[in-house]
Formats: sequence, structure tokens, C-alpha cells
Amino acid sequence: MALDLNDPELEFADLVYAYQSWVMAVINDEKLGGDKLLTEEIADDALNAMRFLPDVVTSAIETTLARVYDVDSEELAELLYPEG
Repeated sequence: MALDLNDPELEFADLVYAYQSWVMAVINDEKLGGDKLLTEEIADDALNAMRFLPDVVTSAIETTLARVYDVDSEELAELLYPEG
């Protein structure tokens, strides 16, 4: 389900979910070796969500998921933003 930023029913939780889904898909695909989860739609939704989410929220999502999946936070940052 692609995010519709013009949807008046769109909530903050939808943005969090989109960003969280992207981080989880990257961890799965790059570290866990499961079936590939990352799609262009997930990536696009995450990019749109990042425009509206405060840095502290995206950082909290990344930190929490890195701990849950036992991934070093610096390594996760490199996976999420490889050219940065």
C-alpha cells in the first residue's frame, strides 16, 4: 500500500510504519539472508515518510531495530545510507 500524502486520514503512525518497514526490509535483506523484502514501493514510502518524520523519530526506529536484530548501529547506517 503506497502512502498517499494527500489522504486526510493519513496519520503519524502511518509514516512511522513506512519508515520502520524499510529499515526492517534492509536488515532482512542485507543481514538476515531471508527472502528479499525490500521493494521499490517500500523504499519510496520510506523516503516520503522521512520528509515528515523528525530526526529523533527516525533515529529511535533505527536504534531500536538495530538492537532487536543485533546489528551494530554504524553498520546499519551504512546499509541504509550507503553513499553517505
